[in-house]
Order: sequence, then C-alpha cells, then structure tokens
Amino acid sequence: MTNENFQECIDACHACADACDQCATACLGEDDVKMMVRCIASDIDCAQLCRLAAAYMARGSQFARAMCKLCADVCTSCGEECGKHSMEHCQRCAEACRRCAESCRSMSAVA
Repeated sequence: MTNENFQECIDACHACADACDQCATACLGEDDVKMMVRCIASDIDCAQLCRLAAAYMARGSQFARAMCKLCADVCTSCGEECGKHSMEHCQRCAEACRRCAESCRSMSAVA
C-alpha cells in the first residue's frame, strides 16, 4: 500500500495531535491544574504517538498498520479521559481523538 492510501488517516493523526497539544496547553491554564494532570499526560502521549503513526504511514513503513492499531488504542484512551471534562478544549480534543481512533482502526484492518 502506498503512502497516498494513508492520507486520510495521516490527516486525522495530525488533527488529533494538534487538538491534544491545544488541550494540554489549555489544561495548564485551568484553575485546578492538579485535577487535569491525567488529561494533560494523556494529551502528551496521544499527540506524540499520532505524529509517529503519521510518519510511519507517510513513508509507507511495513509497521504502519501495527502503529495505527496502537495509535487507535491510545486515542481511544485519551478521548475517554478528555471526555470526562466539560471544558470546550477537552471536548474538542475528545472528538478529534474519536475520529483519529476510528480512522486508525480502519487503516490497521486493511489487508
């Protein structure tokens, strides 16, 4: 499979990574930052893994599908954590994580 076939998933990964970065930064500005520690850590992990998965797909790595499966799992976890918080930035991040998890899951299942 060529890297062009991965483009939709690559785009979802980049969008998710950006949303996670924005969420983590916004969480640091919340009144009760201590309450947001798990969300911030999830955001950081998810953003890094999304960028790594996008890079694997962009270069057509033989491990791209395996990376997409892991990325889907991490995005799902991050989306669940962000979804627990009512702040708009967390809700936007949770939605981006759900979209990315879905795209990565689909990509990891492609034969």
